[in-house]
Amino acid sequence: MADLASLAEVAELARRMSAPVDVLINNAGVGFGADRRARETSRDGFELRFAVNYLAPFVLTRGLLARGLPTRAVVNVASIGQQALDLDDLQATHDYDGVSAYCRSKLALIMFTLDLAQERLAPTFNALHPGTYLDTGMVRAAGIKPLGPVSQGVDSILHVLDAGLNQQTTGAYFDQQRVARADQQAYDLDVRRALHAQTTELVRRFL
Repeated sequence: MADLASLAEVAELARRMSAPVDVLINNAGVGFGADRRARETSRDGFELRFAVNYLAPFVLTRGLLARGLPTRAVVNVASIGQQALDLDDLQATHDYDGVSAYCRSKLALIMFTLDLAQERLAPTFNALHPGTYLDTGMVRAAGIKPLGPVSQGVDSILHVLDAGLNQQTTGAYFDQQRVARADQQAYDLDVRRALHAQTTELVRRFL
């Protein structure tokens, strides 16, 4: 167990997780927030959505990969809600909006997934949108009426996991159970390199 708003705890989780670990599914996240204009921060002082939805999976996954884990597949649960990153304001310090912060954090997670697939042959790395406004605490906390059951998202995650394990699909973004295109910025290598450089600097002390 770890508080994903604390990257020190996330790094410790990666260190103490014992083998075998075949599969990693990064699914935990923070939604829009009850007050979408209120900028919240993590225990490390990072913007909360950026920290939990992106930095925590980055630190956990990198920490495990450094130990040769997981051995078979990584699935990152992102969102169809994506918004181009502002590389000059990754922490969303100006004109804050919780929806934008959420969408940017999920696009960053997709970019991370594509980077991993490009640099490594194994395990497989894929990202997905599990379903729109499923019946989760995150959706209800935002005051949104759910449009589908949680089981729909579970089915999507399992489909993507199967694609990685049995079809060796890697470096793909899925809209539920079909391969799709993420926001066009996800495929901009210059943006991805800049994001990786900034991210590595932000989390250096936790790696």
